[in-house]
Amino acid sequence: MDRQFVEPIGYLDVHVTPTGYRILPVLARVRDGFSVRFGRDEVNDTFEVPLAFLMAPQHHQREKADWNGLITSVYAISFNDRKIWA
Repeated sequence: MDRQFVEPIGYLDVHVTPTGYRILPVLARVRDGFSVRFGRDEVNDTFEVPLAFLMAPQHHQREKADWNGLITSVYAISFNDRKIWA
């Protein structure tokens, strides 16, 4: 996404993954007219979810996940036939 369309407005807490990656979530306003390009070696598919759906606590679940033999707890949100987890 071209930077001219993005206005950062805040940051969430750093999250460290079980594999040692540090993720710094950024909240931003995005102006109309942008386009997004994904690296096919990193992303298989994309879809949109209404923000109100993501923010509704009744959609939030905790699940166990196997990550390379390590059992960990993840947040999950089911949306139509998709599962969003991290």
